[in-house]
Amino acid sequence: MIDMLVRLYDLPDSSGLYTKVAAQGITLRRGRAFEKHTIANFARVNFSEKWASEVEVAITRQPVSCWIATKDKEILGFSCYETTNRGYFGPTGVIEAARGTGIGKALLFKALESLHDIGYAYGIIGGVGPREFYEKNCGAIEIPGSDPGVYSDILP
Repeated sequence: MIDMLVRLYDLPDSSGLYTKVAAQGITLRRGRAFEKHTIANFARVNFSEKWASEVEVAITRQPVSCWIATKDKEILGFSCYETTNRGYFGPTGVIEAARGTGIGKALLFKALESLHDIGYAYGIIGGVGPREFYEKNCGAIEIPGSDPGVYSDILP
């Protein structure tokens, strides 16, 4: 799985996207330390144990580097940054029932904007799954020679 590079200083305006998500009753916010177990369990049950580990790291950062989308006190999705490496985006996931609402893209932009806010000009999307999603939504480009990149010799 390749890594991709994003120009954080050239992200499109996301305000309309955030308005669209909010109009559906969905809240975008940072996870909170006392919710670590809940958010990590969401990642574990819906995605993977490895992603749950990364969520746990993100929740311990200051500021917290895990964004969540909630509705009616239920988590619909999450996005993290600066977990595996500094300047990296990911992991991110949205439950199947909430796909198509715009929250995947909104969570992506919350995390990328957060990377920019702390001083990065470029962000790395590590171990990309849906390459076309990132190309289309944030202009990400492949980093040549990035497979397997930092994801070699992964323990089970």
